[in-house]
Amino acid sequence: MIIMIAAIAENNALGKNNELVWHLPNDFKRFKSLTTNHHIIMGRKTFESFPKPLPNRVHIVITRQTDYKPEGCIVVDSMEKAIALCPENEDSYIIGGGEIYTLGMPFSDILEITKVHHTFDADAFFPKISKSEWQLVEAEENFKDEKHLYDYTYETYIRK
Repeated sequence: MIIMIAAIAENNALGKNNELVWHLPNDFKRFKSLTTNHHIIMGRKTFESFPKPLPNRVHIVITRQTDYKPEGCIVVDSMEKAIALCPENEDSYIIGGGEIYTLGMPFSDILEITKVHHTFDADAFFPKISKSEWQLVEAEENFKDEKHLYDYTYETYIRK
């Protein structure tokens, strides 16, 4: 299955200047637990936002740059090529950024969304989740605390 995973604000904001605009440690833990030992598909800018490749994951980077060859990554120039490299009988994750989410939406079977209950100034946005195409099947509310400045909800959508 192809699973899109993202943390998005109420206004669909993803981030600004290639960085997240919030810090939710529990969301990082969830992201790690879901994506570890799987293929992850991302754009070049998302890959470059990491201090180093994420451990125990196969990195597939989509870019138009023909000479881009980061160590330990598979580089392709389209979403179709990225998905073709993912094992058919395993979960694979599309992890961003904004343009990659838009390209990946038609290929995705499940959306794993962390909805951050706040609006942010941003330059990258998640595509609109169409209620006619996606059904919310699970929601788990989490409330702000000393480590989390905002309320947030884990939402799982399946394609109708």
